[in-house]
Amino acid sequence: MNTHIPIITIDGPVGSGKGSLAVMLARHLNFHLLDSGALYRVLALAITKHGVDVDDEATIQNIAVDLDVSFKEKVVGEPAAIILDNQDVSSQIRQEECGSLASVISAYPAVRAALMGRQREFLKKPGLVADGRDMGTVVFPDADIKFFLTASQEIRALRRSKQLQDKDCSVNLTSLLDEIKSRDDRDINRLISPLKPANDAIVIDSSAMTINQVFNKMVEVIGTSLSSSQ
Repeated sequence: MNTHIPIITIDGPVGSGKGSLAVMLARHLNFHLLDSGALYRVLALAITKHGVDVDDEATIQNIAVDLDVSFKEKVVGEPAAIILDNQDVSSQIRQEECGSLASVISAYPAVRAALMGRQREFLKKPGLVADGRDMGTVVFPDADIKFFLTASQEIRALRRSKQLQDKDCSVNLTSLLDEIKSRDDRDINRLISPLKPANDAIVIDSSAMTINQVFNKMVEVIGTSLSSSQ
């Protein structure tokens, strides 16, 4: 009896499109979805609510261990509602300030270790699509298929700018580009779980591609790889 649960990981820097593509793939495959960045954003929101200093790694670790967070998955393959302390914070954690703070605290080894188990709990039948920074290198190193998405910093800033404008948010493109550069630097140069492609990852530069073109390429790879492994 085959008890193997297929795992597809999508890693990449901020603004590379991995979150949107993870949702599209999970929906297409009817797999469960893990947005690992959401866990760090929830933790960032929690420490803000508790008034904890961003440099206090020990306290942040303790909060991570006891984090009262749950993910209410209404439909397999769709983004789950994120509940923190019995409140839906799905919208709050998508604010730029929350993302920036999450990038800082995600560099702490103790914090990453505290959240590792929670991430692996998402692995359920019929399969999992997981997106983040170290899904294919650390969290699920034995994943069946590993993608690494990238794009130029300028393109990623423009994409993020459009997303914010579509939400009627004011945008300063220069500041947005500076923030992306800072987050890239933190993610790539952190000592624990730095952002990098797994040795066996399929790297896709989407700078000159539409999201549908990237999606179609991924589906083609998945169809070939999963069928050959059965």
